[in-house]
Amino acid sequence: MPYVIIKITNENVTPEKKAELIKGATQLLVDVLGKNPNTTVVVIDEVDTDNWGISGETITVRRKNGQ
Repeated sequence: MPYVIIKITNENVTPEKKAELIKGATQLLVDVLGKNPNTTVVVIDEVDTDNWGISGETITVRRKNGQ
């Protein structure tokens, strides 16, 4: 039973986009590894931009600086 965790920043991703991610990740495992979609679990973990950093800066700061 595959268990996929998708981590994204919490920046207003719509329920429709999340559904697309879940469907796409499931289909990828079916296509590449032949996994059963009925036993494939996909979890989307949304992380606050203050809790995610790149190059020593939080995503919040990077967004404010236009990066």
